[in-house]
Amino acid sequence: MKKFSPILQDLIEAFKQLPGIGVKSAQRIVFYLLQNNTDKALFLAETIQNSLVSIQECKICRMYSEEELCEICKDTKRDQSLLCIVESPADLIALENTMQFNGRYFVLMGHLAPLDGIGPDELKINQLEELFDLNTINEVILATSPTVDGEATAAYIASVAGKFDIKATRIAYGVPFGGEIEYVDSNTLIQAMLNRNTIGKQ
Repeated sequence: MKKFSPILQDLIEAFKQLPGIGVKSAQRIVFYLLQNNTDKALFLAETIQNSLVSIQECKICRMYSEEELCEICKDTKRDQSLLCIVESPADLIALENTMQFNGRYFVLMGHLAPLDGIGPDELKINQLEELFDLNTINEVILATSPTVDGEATAAYIASVAGKFDIKATRIAYGVPFGGEIEYVDSNTLIQAMLNRNTIGKQ
């Protein structure tokens, strides 16, 4: 079988770099865009280019924004005393979509991973400390992933918050809503038991 043309191969390789996209999916996307979908392909290319030029990190929370401050940080109606710390912009969006949190956020853009060279400096913990030093935050909600690295990151930030006498809480996690107990892994069940809540009368 002959190889694709170099440019076509490069295009397929580019789409393969996206998370969750394998070689077959990349080929389908590329062939779809090239086959009578020129307008869609151009729109995609122009949008990506414009995004890379225009989008930056918010000066306060590090969420992606076209302006120096994102819409959340500019919203004076949000509770300035609550700060939720997440690992990624996707995590922020997921929490915001619940419409149950009205505080502010700080996006770490990762988690502590010393073996990969990711420490406090890479997560901009110094920028987080500047927020703590403003004395407007009463509680830090740690919403990092329930992994070894996520837990280590949460513990580290909790210790930093403690230096500023700021209360640090960890989001609860356990059995997913709608899930069946028999299919839940042991570690999740353990956390569900440890983070159980009281219901009914005391």
